[in-house]
Amino acid sequence: MTSVELCDFISLGEGFTIEFKRSLTTSISRELCAFANSSGGYVFIGVEDSGVICGVQKHNKLKSELQSIARSFDPALIIDVDSVDTVLVVSVPAQNSKPYSFSGKFYLRDGASSQQMNRNEIREFFFQEGVVHFDETLCDSYNLQKELTKEMWRSFIKKAKIPENIEPMQVLENLHLKKDEKLTYAGAWMLAKDITKYSISAKVLCALFMGTTRTNILDRQEYTGDLYSIYRNIINYLQAKLNTEFIITGTGRIERLELPVDALREAVVNALAHRDYRSTACIQVHVFRDRVEIISPGGLPAGMTKKDLGTKSIPRNPLLFGIFFRMDVVEQLGSGIKRILELSREYGTPKPVIETNKNWVTVTFPRNPTKAGIPEKTEGPVKGPVGGPVKGPVSLSVLKRKILLQCEKADCSRDVLLKVLDMKASGYFKRSLRELLKDGNLEYTMLEKPGSRLQKYRLTEKGKSLIEELDKTKRKE
Repeated sequence: MTSVELCDFISLGEGFTIEFKRSLTTSISRELCAFANSSGGYVFIGVEDSGVICGVQKHNKLKSELQSIARSFDPALIIDVDSVDTVLVVSVPAQNSKPYSFSGKFYLRDGASSQQMNRNEIREFFFQEGVVHFDETLCDSYNLQKELTKEMWRSFIKKAKIPENIEPMQVLENLHLKKDEKLTYAGAWMLAKDITKYSISAKVLCALFMGTTRTNILDRQEYTGDLYSIYRNIINYLQAKLNTEFIITGTGRIERLELPVDALREAVVNALAHRDYRSTACIQVHVFRDRVEIISPGGLPAGMTKKDLGTKSIPRNPLLFGIFFRMDVVEQLGSGIKRILELSREYGTPKPVIETNKNWVTVTFPRNPTKAGIPEKTEGPVKGPVGGPVKGPVSLSVLKRKILLQCEKADCSRDVLLKVLDMKASGYFKRSLRELLKDGNLEYTMLEKPGSRLQKYRLTEKGKSLIEELDKTKRKE
């Protein structure tokens, strides 16, 4: 780092990735730990909180002390320490072995400060980083003695190709679906009469829409059985709503779905096996006139990027994935996206579009609108997804519209909204956010903790309808 670059950094002030220290103090370990558990950052030693350079001496001694501190982390932390004039620049690159702790404590960056994580935050962090898998944790609400019926068991072992003469509890133990006389969540999901009893958001919503927007629903189904039944129901729904071409051959008639059913199966099982079951959102399967969308909450698992899709796979729910494998629902690990693309190419249909962000993975299969068989528009008032006509005319402030559009892309925290919108936490911003929540256009992702610093805002169905109505109004103008 050059002197000019140092000045540029300091001019930005303290923030999510920048920390000023007048001298090397014991609090440095907290800052380093927080940066390591976040996305990395810089600590400038020899700079006042105001940004004035005061400098430090004995750089070689301080460098040695800093490296010693880094080695005492669990696991050991990788840092770079450089001298730029009288300032010591400590760089914490993005780390690959999260989570990091110092003296048994975990820290996370929150805005321009570093905060110690409490028990729930540590637990959430471990899940997010893939250190702990939710499907392997115990489901306390499943009562094995009362809820596991003979009929349910026979159905399960038949699909999982398990011999009938093996004692059920032994089978569950061997498959790691049972620990300490309780089912894991993976076991509960596969042996559930109603999956929402154990994971309320594990249901799947399927909907057929008129035209190319979510404004008017023609049909809506909600599936809440065990995961295998849900999988079968989704495939049946898609086959029922998509067009089938009948091809006459010399030996009879061949039925050909407009989209490759095997590719649809891969996309559906990927959504079920890799979604984040701790999310309050559910899987959504949407059929439009011009496309089919399969939307799965949770984004990509830790350690994966979009470029890894089709070549690499890190199961978010390895136990669940293993059961699906036994049932021949999935093939080899990591082949899902690759097979979707190959099957679509072989079928002669357009290439599916895979979109990912921190909170969602969406697979979109393009359709031919002229063959979709869904009317483009209808007479009468347009009804929103939550029922009842969308009243007009509709108007909204520019700021509220920007907030809604950003939350349409992904669930957003307050800090993310401020950063993306390039704003400060003004009264106008706070009031706009509060009114959007009050009107039901946005909702909290953590309903039980409205004041949490980890709180995010999610676009509701009412908010989606409002955006679509505003788009219509803008086009008319």
